[in-house]
Amino acid sequence: MRLTVFWQRMADHFGETYADTFARDHVMAELGGRTVHQALDAGWEARDVWRAVCTAVEIPHEKR
Repeated sequence: MRLTVFWQRMADHFGETYADTFARDHVMAELGGRTVHQALDAGWEARDVWRAVCTAVEIPHEKR
């Protein structure tokens, strides 16, 4: 998954403004105690980060 697709999915789910706030502030166990930004900066694949977000906030399977 490309980062542009990842950020579009984040915006579609959380809204344009809150997507970045969530990505910057929400620490997730699914990402090893990292935020979205920290995981991406650490080299995690965007698709794996998206899967972690989906699990953490229970995004329905049809939107994954």
